[in-house]
Parts: sequence; structure tokens; C-alpha cells
Amino acid sequence: MVDSEGEEPGQALLTVDELAAAVGLTVRTTRYYASLGLLPPPQRRGRVAVYDERHRARLEMVRALQDHGFTLQAVERYLSSVPLDAGVEDLALQRAMLTSWTTEPPQQLSRAQLEERAGRRLTDDDLDVLLRMGAVERAGRRWVAMPHLAVGVGLLELDLPVTALESATKAITRHMESLAEELTTILHTDLVVPFRSGEHSPEESARFERTYARLRQLTLEAVVSGFQRAANDVIARALTRR
Repeated sequence: MVDSEGEEPGQALLTVDELAAAVGLTVRTTRYYASLGLLPPPQRRGRVAVYDERHRARLEMVRALQDHGFTLQAVERYLSSVPLDAGVEDLALQRAMLTSWTTEPPQQLSRAQLEERAGRRLTDDDLDVLLRMGAVERAGRRWVAMPHLAVGVGLLELDLPVTALESATKAITRHMESLAEELTTILHTDLVVPFRSGEHSPEESARFERTYARLRQLTLEAVVSGFQRAANDVIARALTRR
């Protein structure tokens, strides 16, 4: 740990080795991210470059976004709009808002690995259908397994017309994107903005981030139960009409 004389009390300064270790990255990767402008310039203590909690928070955002399936290019585009002097609390809240609602980011697999994940052999026609449903994507010679791969494989086994699967996929995507955008706006307006308006300790900020993550999980459960309730209402109305 580098001597923090002259800094705010409690402000920990880290060497690049300590910063990389704190976030779980290699020094080489940390330096590479810094060269892309993803981190503010380091401070200097003599000939030693040192980093503070803002550097760590920004680096944690980079890693969190990549862990949730964002490409490095997408991370660069987003961070280019975030001021380099953004505070630790603001960066933590932005990370909470931006990370995916799923805890299982897409993964690149070989065809054999994809079939192992699917639990069955996949023909070229099967893969074409999965592509059209958005259950997998191509990444050069590899395949990207999306979180709903298991759903797509289950639909394959029902031997349904491809047109029906495509129509259902488009309907789900259309409504889910709209719902996700509306829910995110509500959470941001009613929770994040009011929280940002006051001053909070690091412990309070960490507790808020955990609460926000738990709320997202409960929201997903509410979406599932809400759809089940809506489906029952549709069936009830159909029976009444008949």
C-alpha cells in the first residue's frame, strides 16, 4: 500500500499491482484498459504511479459489464460518456443500473460444447432454428449460447412449425424489451435518483447496491407470476365467451 500523505483521510492509494489484484485482473490487462482511456490518469508519488478508489470503482464497472456479456467496444462507448472524475458512489450506482438482469452471461462455445450444453445432438437445421429464435448466435466459428438456450432446445423437441416459433420469439422479445425499459426507468426514477440526491457513507452505498440487486431478482419473479396470472385471465375470458 502506498503512503497516502496529503490525501483525504482513509483514502487508500494502490500501485498498479495492488489495483489489479483488488479487482481480480492481471497487471497486463489493467494497463491495457488504462491505455484505452477506461481509467483516469494515475496520480504520481515520485516515480510511482498510484491509483485511488475511483480508479478501482471504474475498473470494477469494466469487469462487471464484461462479465454480463458486454463487449469491450460497448464498454468503451459507454465509459466515454462517464466523466473521469465521477465519484465512487456514482460509479457503483451506474454499475448496478447497467448490469444485466440475468446472472448468466452469454458464453462462446464450440459446436461440441454447445451440444453438451443442450444435452443432445444438434443438426444444421436445429442450429438454424435456434439462430432464428435468438437462442444462439454465431461468433466466427464458435457459438454464443444465450441464457434461454434451454428454452429453445425444449421447443425443438415439440416439433412445432418454424414460423410459429419465430412469431412467438418476436412477440416475447418485443414485449420483454418494452417491459425491461419501463421497469428500469421506474427503478431509476423512484430509487436511484432520490438516493443520489443525498450524501451517504460507503456502507450505505454498498447496502443500497445489494438491495437494488435483490429487488431486480424479485422483479423477475414478479414478471413470471404476473404472466401466469395474465394467462389465466385470458383463458377465463375465452371460456366465458364460449
